[in-house]
Amino acid sequence: MQVVKRTFALAALTAALACGTAQAQQLNVKIGVLTDMSSLYADLAGPGSVEAVKLAVEDFNKTNPNVKVEIISADHQNKADIGTSVANQWLDRDGVDVIIDTPNSGVALAVNEVVRAKNKVFINSGAASSDLTGAKCSPNTVHWTYDTWMLANGTGKAIVKTGGDTWFFLTADYAFGHALERDTAAVVTANGGKVVGQVRHPLNSSDFSSFLLQAQSSKAKIIGLANAGGDTVNTIKQAAEFGIVAGGQSLAGLLVFASDVNALGLQAAQGLVLTNTFYWDANDQTRAWTQRWQKARPGKIPTMVQAGVYAGTLHYLKAVAALKSKDDGKAVVAEMKKLPTDDVLFGKGSIRADGRKIHPAYLYEVKKPSESKGPGDIYKLRATIPADEAFRPLKDGGCSLASG
Repeated sequence: MQVVKRTFALAALTAALACGTAQAQQLNVKIGVLTDMSSLYADLAGPGSVEAVKLAVEDFNKTNPNVKVEIISADHQNKADIGTSVANQWLDRDGVDVIIDTPNSGVALAVNEVVRAKNKVFINSGAASSDLTGAKCSPNTVHWTYDTWMLANGTGKAIVKTGGDTWFFLTADYAFGHALERDTAAVVTANGGKVVGQVRHPLNSSDFSSFLLQAQSSKAKIIGLANAGGDTVNTIKQAAEFGIVAGGQSLAGLLVFASDVNALGLQAAQGLVLTNTFYWDANDQTRAWTQRWQKARPGKIPTMVQAGVYAGTLHYLKAVAALKSKDDGKAVVAEMKKLPTDDVLFGKGSIRADGRKIHPAYLYEVKKPSESKGPGDIYKLRATIPADEAFRPLKDGGCSLASG
């Protein structure tokens, strides 16, 4: 009888230890998607970014069932104070481990500092300012998808080299627009072009008439649109009403998303040259992912921002799983930099010391309606920019984390 009791006691102890081990292996991660849910960037990020995070978690959990992931989201309303307030509440009270997306460079730069101070993780896909991996770089931040230096050296350089040597900038008056104008102007002048003027407009503007009249009167060959989302769509529509392109000037959409082209239609957008790092119709893998994403977003076309949200989330979770911890933000980002990146949307890549995710960029031209085979068939590839050329050299960014 005593032997039986001891056997049962041993079995109970073994079961308890096994249960304790399973509980120890269980890792809980909370992701906060901070984005624009209701304004000019909602279509290129917003609910589509939340869906991208869900797909990343779904794919990750296929091989990592012991990592439990919770997703929450909030609308920063394109206001730095609101974005900062949400970030502080998430990190201090709500247990958020990583903030993802955050279109609007002004909001992103503010959140970047909050996350650094609280030693959590910030994976930015939506904001463009190259300062996130330059003067404002942080050991807690990864800048995934694109930036203003990439856009300038893709679209800007291509246009100057094909004869567009005089420029007038129509610029969104906040951090993103200023950075995009700055980086593109540097490329224009470095390649023999000339900037003849600029005008700045409020964010989320509905009337561009006075700004377009100034651009038209400048006689510049190229009107560089240093804006994005709804502002770009409205600028192009109103430029057509003024007959600017018909009058001999060209528009350079320095940041154009698939959602913008979808909103404009090929008739209005045809011929626009743009730089992107993701196109839904690039290959079988991107098409298959898009079909999954569209189950929740019917009639929409995923943008490079939403693709970057998916890929960045997946890589973050891989790093957390490798560390078996999510508590030290700097350690997690260091692990993200250590691990090679590899996903179905961007392929193989890496994250540099300054937090810049490295992958190829692509120079596209918007198709004419007669060239399109159906809905979503919007781009033709003009050039591939290799990964080692697509982004600003590490030594040139002024990041305190860079040693070479």
